[in-house]
Amino acid sequence: MKWKWSTLDPKKNECPFPFKPWRTAPNRVNGEAAENVRYEKKMVIDNILEAIGETPLVRLNYIPKMFGVRCQVYVKCDYLNPGGSIKDRIAYRMVELAEEMGYLKPGMTIIEPSSGNTGIGLALVAAVKGYRCIIVMPEKMSQEKENILLALGAEVVRTSTEASFSDLKSHIGVAFRLQKELPNAIILDQYTNIANPLEHYDKTAEELLYALDDNLDVLVAGAGTGGTISGIGHKLKEVCPKCKIVGVDPIGSILSDPEHNEVSTYEVEGIGYDFIPTVLDRDIIDLWMRSNDKDSFETSRLLAKHEGLLCGGSAGANVFCAMQVAKELTENQKCVVILPDGITNYMTKFVNDEWMKCRLFRT
Repeated sequence: MKWKWSTLDPKKNECPFPFKPWRTAPNRVNGEAAENVRYEKKMVIDNILEAIGETPLVRLNYIPKMFGVRCQVYVKCDYLNPGGSIKDRIAYRMVELAEEMGYLKPGMTIIEPSSGNTGIGLALVAAVKGYRCIIVMPEKMSQEKENILLALGAEVVRTSTEASFSDLKSHIGVAFRLQKELPNAIILDQYTNIANPLEHYDKTAEELLYALDDNLDVLVAGAGTGGTISGIGHKLKEVCPKCKIVGVDPIGSILSDPEHNEVSTYEVEGIGYDFIPTVLDRDIIDLWMRSNDKDSFETSRLLAKHEGLLCGGSAGANVFCAMQVAKELTENQKCVVILPDGITNYMTKFVNDEWMKCRLFRT
């Protein structure tokens, strides 16, 4: 869907909450980085929500050499957020915005359809703020994610993985049915909520620009809801117009090619969909790359073994695709890759040799 930051209109169902132009990020004045702003976390914080964001940007040393890459490759380790993924950022922002605008009040129930990570982020925020939380999640998603949700006090409802997004039995359909059945319930809806891309526009992108002195040549990020790549992509294009935005979409998804209607299953979690979410701005993406399960999982294992980075399958997909793009870059150029979630969500999946062999990803 084509949209612009300044023209989003909630009356046209582009956003569930009334929208007003967001303030410029605190470290940028008239488009220029302010010298007196530093990204530093306090050593003592009031609650775990204050630990969200400002994740490290780490240079890859071994894997680029394996692929014959000469440029500087950095990974944004967002799996180091408190809930274990980049989705902590948008979960906190969506809740704060809903509270600020009077849509979410004490005693209410938060319901969300999720592939797991946004659900965990919302459950984390709900635990701190005292909300009841119900997460509706397809059966495909790992048991580890469900266990974490339950540990955070959330309730979990599983739905058929095969159900299309428009099916009443899908995780989206079931979530909206529950909202109608339960009193004082709200769906923040990461697929349409403007807080999703805005969080990355205001903060994640600014962290990258600050760390690399406003000098990036390529960004590689997977697309699920599309909020991450859309939000970061818009800010990078404003500051570094020549920066190439590369989207990663698993084979079996339609995000990279909406006209392709032959949706098929894939094992990687958190990226790809059988519909185009409202918050995904496909126009900001310069190049789409298709990922496959085998390369994604093998690369995730390499990141752990050779770089000490304990990240999930979608991170492997992003890095593998980034290596293909980065081969064309020179030594002085910089490529940034998003690592969305961590390995702990998948201990019984791609981390396990037998699981890999059963799916013919290993012999």
